[in-house]
Amino acid sequence: MSAATAAPSVVSSKPIDPQVPPPYVLDDTEVRTLHADGTDRDYQVLVSLPPSYRKDPNRRYPVIFVTDANYAFPLIRSIGRRVGDHGDGTEDFILVGLAYAVGDTPEYSRRRDYTPTPHGTADAVSDMPGRPVVYGESDLYRRFIKEQVFPLIAANYRADMSRKIYTGHSYGGLLGLDMLIADPGMFQYYILGSPSLQFDRQVEFTRMRKATSTLKDMPAHVLMVLGAYETLEPSSHDPRYNRSVDMVRNARRFMDELKAKRYPGLHIQMTTIPDEDHLTVFPSVITRGLLWALPGKRDLQR
Repeated sequence: MSAATAAPSVVSSKPIDPQVPPPYVLDDTEVRTLHADGTDRDYQVLVSLPPSYRKDPNRRYPVIFVTDANYAFPLIRSIGRRVGDHGDGTEDFILVGLAYAVGDTPEYSRRRDYTPTPHGTADAVSDMPGRPVVYGESDLYRRFIKEQVFPLIAANYRADMSRKIYTGHSYGGLLGLDMLIADPGMFQYYILGSPSLQFDRQVEFTRMRKATSTLKDMPAHVLMVLGAYETLEPSSHDPRYNRSVDMVRNARRFMDELKAKRYPGLHIQMTTIPDEDHLTVFPSVITRGLLWALPGKRDLQR
């Protein structure tokens, strides 16, 4: 079994040094550390519990798992509480943040863990001196989530593991699509922002076609959201448009190919958001994704 340790909630008896301001800590959050089997890496798993969690001890909650937790975890937590409106706007949920490997930079960790093949950008430069650029370990990372993170959450929280929601952006969106085709039932909902389908000469299309050649069904709800600027517009001088990759077109092609399979359990849709680009779209991805996957009481009454 892998080691899982919770960050202790200890109140120090030492006097507070007025010259050293205390760090800000998010309420109702926990940090656990898992050692990934088959690697020499540790990963932190961040957990945020909804305000109703301690008030209703018999209730079980859907679970959102999000990559790039260093920035996405506090963002989703804040948007969820604002849009949720005590369960009227969106249903309450447990949030699980999948942080980068301990000791790795965000860029180094996500390049390796979120991509499906070792053939990344040829001229990529490592931001960790002495360590070469590494791509292509998403299969290993997927198994880590399924075989170690899922049991951790199921054993320690009142999680409804039949209602798991994946959320990822850019390489995280690519990882979500790769998990969808490799193990469709791993998550029930996929909120995917701007998936980087251009990776390795669009290799994900090849992987998708190979996987779907034997699949009888793909039971999942999938929402892809991109910014309207994530396309090519050669006649425009607006710098927010993509210059070399038409991510909107790639996502639409991927969706259309999956739809053409006519899987009875697959429900996939895509939307583009005006006046958003690759760097600005993620908050809107989260807002729309939460309203789509976890509609609150107001939506259920319509």
